[in-house]
Amino acid sequence: MNTSDMTAQAHFDRQYNARASVQDALAYMARYTQESHAALALPGAVRNQRYSPRATDLLDIYLPPALAVQAPAAPVFIYIHGGYWRALGKDDSAFMAPALTQAGAIVVVSDYDLAPAVTLDHIVDQIRQAYAWVVRNIAIYGGDARNICVCGSSAGGHLVGMLLAKGWQEDYDLPASATPASAFPFSGLFDLQPLITTHINAWMHLDDAAALRNSPRFALPDASTHSHCQLRVACGEFETTEFKRQSREYLAAWQARCLPGQWVDAPGTNHFDLPLALADRQSVVHQTALALMGLPHALA
Repeated sequence: MNTSDMTAQAHFDRQYNARASVQDALAYMARYTQESHAALALPGAVRNQRYSPRATDLLDIYLPPALAVQAPAAPVFIYIHGGYWRALGKDDSAFMAPALTQAGAIVVVSDYDLAPAVTLDHIVDQIRQAYAWVVRNIAIYGGDARNICVCGSSAGGHLVGMLLAKGWQEDYDLPASATPASAFPFSGLFDLQPLITTHINAWMHLDDAAALRNSPRFALPDASTHSHCQLRVACGEFETTEFKRQSREYLAAWQARCLPGQWVDAPGTNHFDLPLALADRQSVVHQTALALMGLPHALA
């Protein structure tokens, strides 16, 4: 490796080291778990619903109180956790469920297997399996499969992008029209090529082909299937330049295809507390999620 390559590697290692961008990343992860405990006790929660024949393919469904549902069917909020594809799970990632269900949404949080035990192709398949299960089955729980908002942070933002990618629905027995009504990725990774030479590839094992295949930036849909899909993109104010660049360029590429999308400013946030804002009824992040689902910003 020559000097310029080593310099580039060191740069990307710093830029994509999310944990180093805050004082104590583990403390934020502990908050995810602690604040999710309230969701685990919500009445009517459906825990550990299998979304494919695989034993580890499980999701949880959190239902709104009856008085919060203002329409024949409730909008659906699917949250995909981050953790650089190697950490966290659904039990750590339901912190937004109390606030969003109170507002009238059904919240779905799914597990996926973690690297390095599985490949990124496997994880993408799981998330698509989970989404397909929701489309086919959420009406049983009072949900509207035509009004699904998909949201995720960091690696979860990447997986949101893979749900928005073109042309995969047929492989999962879904019609081409079974696309999310809206999407709200936080701090997503949309071009995986810079990760190949970083410490992240010690557990991801990406080669050039896998990085391209799993980069949402290069699998954008078009208006024939996604003209109705409202995209909102956010990144923490105190994130690194690369995380901000990835989000900005993905949104710009989306808009260049004449698809509806907007940037959401999240002042005062970092890589780890941005998703926690989903549970803060006063935050622009929470209010944006409600607006995407067509819900009023506050319910008694």
